[in-house]
Amino acid sequence: MYMPRLSLYKPEKGKDYEFLDRQITEMFTIGGTDINVHKYLGPENPDEADATADRPRYDAVKETNIQDLLFLENRDRKYDPNIYTMRGIYNVQDVDFNLSQFGMFLDNDTLFMTIPINSSVKTLGRKIMSGDVLELPHQKDEYALNDYKVALKRFYVVEDVNRASEGFSPTWYPHLYRLKLKQIVDSQEFKEILDLPADADNDNGDTLRDMLSTYEREMQINDAVLEQAEADAGKSGYDVGHYYTLNTDTQGNVEVEKVGGETVTTHPPKPGYDGYLLGDDGAPNGESFGHGIQFPTGANPGDYFLRTDFLPKRMFRYDGTRWVKVQDAVRMTMTNSNDRMTQKTSFVNNTQFTYNEKVISDFKNLYEGDTSFSTDIDYPITGLYLVLKYKVVEDGFAIADYPDLITDNGSGKAVVNLPVVNGVQTSVKYTGQWEVIVYNNREAQRQSLSTVLRPKADL
Repeated sequence: MYMPRLSLYKPEKGKDYEFLDRQITEMFTIGGTDINVHKYLGPENPDEADATADRPRYDAVKETNIQDLLFLENRDRKYDPNIYTMRGIYNVQDVDFNLSQFGMFLDNDTLFMTIPINSSVKTLGRKIMSGDVLELPHQKDEYALNDYKVALKRFYVVEDVNRASEGFSPTWYPHLYRLKLKQIVDSQEFKEILDLPADADNDNGDTLRDMLSTYEREMQINDAVLEQAEADAGKSGYDVGHYYTLNTDTQGNVEVEKVGGETVTTHPPKPGYDGYLLGDDGAPNGESFGHGIQFPTGANPGDYFLRTDFLPKRMFRYDGTRWVKVQDAVRMTMTNSNDRMTQKTSFVNNTQFTYNEKVISDFKNLYEGDTSFSTDIDYPITGLYLVLKYKVVEDGFAIADYPDLITDNGSGKAVVNLPVVNGVQTSVKYTGQWEVIVYNNREAQRQSLSTVLRPKADL
């Protein structure tokens, strides 16, 4: 007779495996901590976009599907409204800032947690996966430095799932999953979770976003930085308004004049410095000046006049016989607004369009600040886009977006009523002759290469 060969490994998971798994699960029950799992259901079902309050949008496509195959991400995530509880173990560690490199980096902000395989699968109905969000109740902060009446919770998203090396028993079968966790942020992916009430007993109170999100504080910091930047460097280029040179004669002596026995230096004809982006819309020596679309009569030598019909605006000085150009107002505000004529607002922000298929046009003399004016264009207008053009300045509007943009003046002619955009009343920016044009088509100024090269027949 021969004794059977001893082997801890068996081709099948037998009683030994079940015994060890029960003991390991019991160890987590005794020494582990509760974790609340927000189960990831998958990307939002596009067919559920018309959900109502009576029919909530709980439907999602399969959790293994990918919403955006180009960027390989699932932004519109759906989560189970039910919360699942299981046990896990991880090493608690300090979260410190690393200042040894350029900038400030957060060390140890990643948690590695182990959970029992069979117990977690039985609880969730599937294995835990990337996208699941874990809430750690024992990390609630009841003493946060704010006026909140609820404890601040800690949420982590599962980034990776593997079998833990320490979870293999003598039978060579795994019993534990090792999870890589990152703290969630206020982003589109976790919208459903952050919209939950912070206090389970008060559905009409603050949401988790109100408690955990740093968005409002970051926006306040950003606005304060912009405000200080506007005060320190309101315009591009260099401010040389406080620099000046004195007139000198042929001998190099400073020219002076006596007024009532008092010696007064004469005003210099130009600033003391020439360079890049120095021109502003004021007189170089700080003198008062006039402005308009044509030069005044009866000017005195040394008078300054700003021509507002130039783009950029141009400052002139009268030398007694003619108006001499002094500078162009090339210094622009550094704020990224749409009222300055630089590529930071048109091309980079892609707010400008190229219009074609012209329907009709008219010329009108308009004044700065006008918000409504009549035209000689017959009403109604059949075009799709209205464009106001003054030299190189263009303001375009989609007629369908503003029902009151074009109305009838009672005699069959069109009246243009400039709309309110983002709470701001649009108005004419410059005084002069504007061209009112109606187009049937427009294309974005900046387009993808595939769109530009696509044949028109394919559009």
